[in-house]
Amino acid sequence: MNNQLRDIFFQLLRIGLWGEGKLSLTQPLSDDDWKSILKYASNHTVEGIIYDSFAILHEDQLPPIAIRLKWAVRVDQIERHNVKMNAVIAEQFTLFTQNGIRPILQKGQGVASYYRMPNHRISGDIDWCFEDDDYSKARSFLKEKKIKFRDTGGFSLDYDYKDIHIEHHKRTFDFLNPFIKKYLNKLLIEYKNQHKLININDFKITLLAYELQLLQINVHILKHSITYGIGFRQFCDSAQLYHRVSSKIDKKKLYQIYKTTGILKWIHLLHKLLVDYIGLPQTSLPFEYPRDTNIDWMINEVWYSGNFGFDDERFKNSEQSLLFHRPDSAKRLWRNFKRYVRYAPKETIALPIVYTYSKFLGKDSD
Repeated sequence: MNNQLRDIFFQLLRIGLWGEGKLSLTQPLSDDDWKSILKYASNHTVEGIIYDSFAILHEDQLPPIAIRLKWAVRVDQIERHNVKMNAVIAEQFTLFTQNGIRPILQKGQGVASYYRMPNHRISGDIDWCFEDDDYSKARSFLKEKKIKFRDTGGFSLDYDYKDIHIEHHKRTFDFLNPFIKKYLNKLLIEYKNQHKLININDFKITLLAYELQLLQINVHILKHSITYGIGFRQFCDSAQLYHRVSSKIDKKKLYQIYKTTGILKWIHLLHKLLVDYIGLPQTSLPFEYPRDTNIDWMINEVWYSGNFGFDDERFKNSEQSLLFHRPDSAKRLWRNFKRYVRYAPKETIALPIVYTYSKFLGKDSD
């Protein structure tokens, strides 16, 4: 995709995300242009968000009917999936709490609630974390109910429940640096009485405090950036959350959290990307980033890697490794190590150590 068409992609993304703005075109888009935009929207799992821009575009700016119909079918699928997910969230939350388990909804449908059109945000699975030692209680509950699950690397487990993929996470945050574990536990205790509630299918579902939601979402973006990459959907998540809660957070405290966890330099990159490409107003940021912050390399990397690096066209003809899930994995991991180590050194350096431990030695077993 050329730079001009890429700019149009971001215009459409911003219009759909914020529900305002005008599309600036020097000439009408061709069928091939729209097919390319749809392809990249799919790679970054933002089909629903860009679809929401169509209601604001002029009639002569809309995609051809055939492409629009194909897009509408995809959005209908997204809506149906989200309805199923919400039903499962409400059911599981009720089951857990009735059995003395205190779940907290992570990312996904939790952050979708901050969107202008929540049901148009694509959500792959349901992520639960838990208060105190309730991860173990939830694991025992699954065994008791004979729900087959798999302990996975990354200190988690997963399973399918009513055709929806579920993940339980022992760790609330995706930090790799083991030396900040005590600090993160301290944060969880400090913010324990500031949990937020959202309404899903008439049930009050627990979320983390706003500051911790931001930390959780942003470090999740960082973790995947360090590995194989991450798509623009997660950046939209961060932007929406900042915009909705900026007046309700302790901004000095959030700055200190980012600094103490060692990711502040990377957060500056993230904030500039959110402003320049996702359309987040600078007034919604908790603090300013340095004027000389350069994200040219980062936006290109995000653009090509897409959603978790699965559709990175730069590696589509590469050989598949027996040890890794993606082609040219060793090369890609090394390249990202060199890119991110200067901005989040402790997280980047800890990656191979924690990944190996969690995959081979850190799994629960019976």
